[in-house]
Amino acid sequence: MLRVAAIGSGFFAHFHYDAWQRIEGAEVVGLASLEEPQAREVASKFGVPAVFTDVDRLLGELKPDLVDIITPPESHLELVKKCAARKLNTICQKPLAPTLTEAEELVSIASAAGIDLIVHENFRFQPWYREIKRWIEEGRLGDLHCISFRLRPGDGQGPRAYLDRQPYFQKMERLLIHETAVHWVDTFRFLMGRVTAVTARLRKMNPVIAGEDAGYVIFEFANGSTGLFDGNRLNDHQAKIKRLTMGEAWVEGSAGVMRLDGFGRLWFAPHGGSEEQVTLYCDRESFGGSFGGDCVYNLQSHVIEHYRNGRPLENLGPDYLNVYRIEEAIYRSSAEGRRIKL
Repeated sequence: MLRVAAIGSGFFAHFHYDAWQRIEGAEVVGLASLEEPQAREVASKFGVPAVFTDVDRLLGELKPDLVDIITPPESHLELVKKCAARKLNTICQKPLAPTLTEAEELVSIASAAGIDLIVHENFRFQPWYREIKRWIEEGRLGDLHCISFRLRPGDGQGPRAYLDRQPYFQKMERLLIHETAVHWVDTFRFLMGRVTAVTARLRKMNPVIAGEDAGYVIFEFANGSTGLFDGNRLNDHQAKIKRLTMGEAWVEGSAGVMRLDGFGRLWFAPHGGSEEQVTLYCDRESFGGSFGGDCVYNLQSHVIEHYRNGRPLENLGPDYLNVYRIEEAIYRSSAEGRRIKL
């Protein structure tokens, strides 16, 4: 049994604790949070036996095998330092750090300590993207032409935008790309390969927030294909649960087009043929009421499989730095009004 210590008790932490509770071979032995009443409520809900307000006590007294950091990015550097000092393999939520420089420092600290630093970037673990990847690897889409995603979560309108769920979003100076679109930067890399250039136009539509909340990013990939991320956090899309997929995607190849709709369904249309559904309906209830097709569970299960059976890890810190470099290029492209090579 792998003993896990978790740090954090906020909104998204609930998905982590729910997933750990359902994974065989792992047990959350304690959690730490500065918000003690909130932490005790979370611990009671998910059966966590010990609660701490001091991270050093959590790590020192429980001596876990693995640490799961589920806190805002500004806290990650100091927390990773504490884990590295104790030689504890660590999962760290994205964004890994507020800046590329700090992310590089995090990765360097973990590498020097000889520990795994796994970025909790879970969108590539959503079942529809794993299925698209399988089709690509089997050659069923032919030569890849392009990928596009239309982000429409519909949660960014008005003066109370984000306040009920993740209020710190309002104060983030970089929002759409740094907090949200990085999911698709990573997913596009997972599906299409290395990014070689980007062109971006970003803007702020809701005046109550600090950062950008809409924009377009064009990607160029090493295999000659292209990508488009079309993001707008104010508008929504046709789906029962807007946050299940957060929008709609298309992957196009020489053999046809695969489409992801807002209900978690995949469709395929061969060139010259009719579109047909290729997966069953995926609603939230089908995945234990969890987030995004139960992608948190899928990622954490992937990590446990590594430590139990040696399965190669995805999302390790050194590789994930490429997501940060792409992010920086996107902001630079928008600011300078030009295409940026990577």
